[in-house]
Amino acid sequence: MNKNSGEYIATREAYGQALARLGTKYPELVVLDADLSGSTKTADFAAVCPERFFNAGIAEQNMAGIAAGLAAEGKIVFISSFAVFATGRAFEQIRNSIAYPRLNVKIAATHAGITVGEDGGSHQAIEDIGLMRLLPGMTVIVPADAVEARQAVAVAAAHQGPVYLRLGRLATPQVNADDYTFRLRHGVLLRPGRDLVIFANGMMVAAALDAAALLSAEGIETAVANIHTVKPLDKEFIINLAASCRAVLTVEEHSIIGGLGSAVAEVLAEECPVPLTRIGIADTFGQSGKPGELLAAYGLTPEQIAAKARQLVLKSELRTQRSDFKFFADQEAN
Repeated sequence: MNKNSGEYIATREAYGQALARLGTKYPELVVLDADLSGSTKTADFAAVCPERFFNAGIAEQNMAGIAAGLAAEGKIVFISSFAVFATGRAFEQIRNSIAYPRLNVKIAATHAGITVGEDGGSHQAIEDIGLMRLLPGMTVIVPADAVEARQAVAVAAAHQGPVYLRLGRLATPQVNADDYTFRLRHGVLLRPGRDLVIFANGMMVAAALDAAALLSAEGIETAVANIHTVKPLDKEFIINLAASCRAVLTVEEHSIIGGLGSAVAEVLAEECPVPLTRIGIADTFGQSGKPGELLAAYGLTPEQIAAKARQLVLKSELRTQRSDFKFFADQEAN
């Protein structure tokens, strides 16, 4: 895949575009927003289907309850706010009114992760995937680019049951081909490799591809896989890739607790133990700063990812050497 095959577009922008198109396809589609339609881009839907758009105000809990009621009456409902509010402020309502009865509500949350930037730690959702992943029956999708985001919105609309769509504020490069087809759950191999595999999602897919290019110049052949669906997870895909490489690296713009790294680690610990390093936000909150500065501060630049990968590959080589030494020592003892 050519990471530079298209222009830079934020996944929230793609969400708004897709939602407006879906409005004409699904007469039962209703959209609610928590007074942030200009930022979440649900204003695009409001412009073409004003009679099916409702501003719930700064009241995410109430918005979730309204969405549940509409879904119970047969509507397909998308609700939007910033990720920190959509998941944190309204968690109880999402749990009990949407997830518990498995209603057809899609929570499309924008401004996720530290790249919200200057809004600071109070507005930077770094635990939202973990919160949504915990809920039984909740599907969790993190698109890597605008191409994937547009298709993920359409798939979410057609999917029966609650969905969490994690969308970003920052414009990101296109990593998928124009003819790419999004398939729920199925991981996507963007670059093959035998030494190391990087599992990433969201805007970190582009960073992982850049890191893999740096590593390739050093002779470290690195596979890159886009795990756009954190739940349900493509376990077989992850196990097969991990088994074909010497080590695994996960990269996410989220806490390493509860997110993609945790999901992958859980699978590999049970099915395919391999050397594993998780890159993301450590056990800390975000802070105010420009997106690029924050990515560097939290170790999420391509160069920093490549540095961690080198350490991991060296660690896996030493582990293999120690294992071989023990094997031959045991043979001599026998």
